Amino acid sequence: MTASAGVARMGFIGLGQLGQPMAARLAGWPGGLVVYDMRPEAMGALAAAGAVAAAGVSVVAATCRIVCVMVRDDAQVRDVVEQIAASARGPVIVAIHSTIGPGTAAALAATYGPRGLEIADAPVSGGFMGAQDGRLAVMFGGSRAAYEECLEPLRCFADLIMYMGPAGAGTRAKLARNLLHFVAFTAAAESQRLAEAAGLDLRKLARIVRHSDLVTGGVGSIMLRPTTAELAADDPLRPILEHTAALGEKDLALALELGAQLGVDLPMARFALGNFAAGLGLAERDSA
Repeated sequence: MTASAGVARMGFIGLGQLGQPMAARLAGWPGGLVVYDMRPEAMGALAAAGAVAAAGVSVVAATCRIVCVMVRDDAQVRDVVEQIAASARGPVIVAIHSTIGPGTAAALAATYGPRGLEIADAPVSGGFMGAQDGRLAVMFGGSRAAYEECLEPLRCFADLIMYMGPAGAGTRAKLARNLLHFVAFTAAAESQRLAEAAGLDLRKLARIVRHSDLVTGGVGSIMLRPTTAELAADDPLRPILEHTAALGEKDLALALELGAQLGVDLPMARFALGNFAAGLGLAERDSA
């Protein structure tokens, strides 16, 4: 691939389940793309698409202005960043897409900033399909200047890129997002146990859930406010959320009634019923 003058050369380290399709979306980047993975076979398809298959992290660090990192865990991230710092020939932005510990990015920024690396944590949400289709969401933590410089290449695999704050803010956003994701998985299992005990077809229930969430926006549709504080009495959202609370509490109570009839324990439903209104900012509302 011939690099275009004035366009940053991109590096991508870590070509696993998400890294591979993300890097593939960058294969046509006009500044050029250099990739590295410990498995040579992982680089083959990208090399065929025009990327340079590097012999190691040092080659990526020495030739690229922006390096995307999508490796397994904190230990691998720290190892890769150390190798980049040892081989970089000028200032390098390191965009860490891995989900790492809440303090890791800030610690790396403090350690390697004086050595010419600008650390940004830019974890992604959207899974393999989002990566393949260029529809990931990126939660960017780092300097505003790094964010602005990374925007165009990140748009190759993401259609939502949110600036969250300084280094570490991207990871905190990802952990909050994934808390919702995986708690919802647990709630889905509880829902399926109830449905199964009631003699329902679980695949049909799943189709209904996917269909209605596509129409309504799912749980994200209730995330309307900039704070979790108690709603003021004159807040225009209060009547809407009071109506939502009344519906939710009624339906949760009915689901618990069905669970009791069928002998199915529903601990998440019980917790939700007890905390539903407060979660909507209605802790002080009148209980009628």
